[in-house]
Amino acid sequence: MKKTIFTISLLILISLPTPSLSQHCNKNDETTLFQIKKALGNPYHLTSWKKTEDCCTWYSIKCNKATGRIIELNIFSGNISGQIPTEVGNLPYLQTLDFHKLTNLTGQIPSSISKLTNLNYLILSWNDLSGPVPSFLSQLKNLNYLDLSFNKLTGSIPPQLATLPKLTELNLGRNKLTGVIPESFGMFKALQSIHLSHNQLTGNVPKSLGLLNFSTVDFSRNQLTGDLSMLFGKSKTIHSAYMSRNGFQFDLSKMVFPSSLEWLDLSHNKIYGSLPATLTGLRLQNLDVSYNMLCGKIPQGGDMQKIETSSYLHNRCLCGSPLPACSKRS
Repeated sequence: MKKTIFTISLLILISLPTPSLSQHCNKNDETTLFQIKKALGNPYHLTSWKKTEDCCTWYSIKCNKATGRIIELNIFSGNISGQIPTEVGNLPYLQTLDFHKLTNLTGQIPSSISKLTNLNYLILSWNDLSGPVPSFLSQLKNLNYLDLSFNKLTGSIPPQLATLPKLTELNLGRNKLTGVIPESFGMFKALQSIHLSHNQLTGNVPKSLGLLNFSTVDFSRNQLTGDLSMLFGKSKTIHSAYMSRNGFQFDLSKMVFPSSLEWLDLSHNKIYGSLPATLTGLRLQNLDVSYNMLCGKIPQGGDMQKIETSSYLHNRCLCGSPLPACSKRS
């Protein structure tokens, strides 16, 4: 009999939830979420946010299983309008904040976000945000990924962003940014990918960027000028470089490309010289040098003849396969 009672008691204890496995939502976080919901106009998109349900089970929310504190807020692709609620700054353990593809989300990026010092991912892309790229984002020292693309942000790029020690990817593309690429960007410690395309940036690419080793660089569709050689070289590991539709002007024949390069778009610039023979040693998936001032014979071999003919057109005097053969004068 005693053994039976002991067995039943043990089963009851096993069935009870243990604190270490608890995921009950923190009440302060829950209050903040209701404030965020109200600020966004109580959208249908957030109907699962109810007091009758543990907020760790709500749509768009992820909690730390041990503490019950909210670590992710992902709101995207919904019929939500208004501005980013300032209350998001009251979720101190947040690691990911994602407001994405909310075309009616307007206004500026609130300064309260600077309080989220545990943030690893800040994604505010494909919205209708305006105003500047805030310099206070440089206070988010744990940030790995910053994406503010596809908005209507204006003004210059704050040089303070370069003080983010863990940032590996920066995307400010598809905005209305002006001014130059900050010289301070050469101070980034971990940056691997930078996307600044489709803005109104001017001036030369800072030589300080040569101190970094990128995997992807996209400066396309700006008004940038000067040289790009600092981004390349035998010791670099750059995989993709998109530089089209700027005013870059340099001698391509003097450029040294790393073996890692697979995507290179230099089209619609003022680049002169000839195509270096070292291009034949690369595993190019895409090459576009059209609409420049290049001359001479296209190097034979490698993937050079597999490239679309259109990628060589509209230069001064490029010739040879896949273009027509060079004349004796070439």
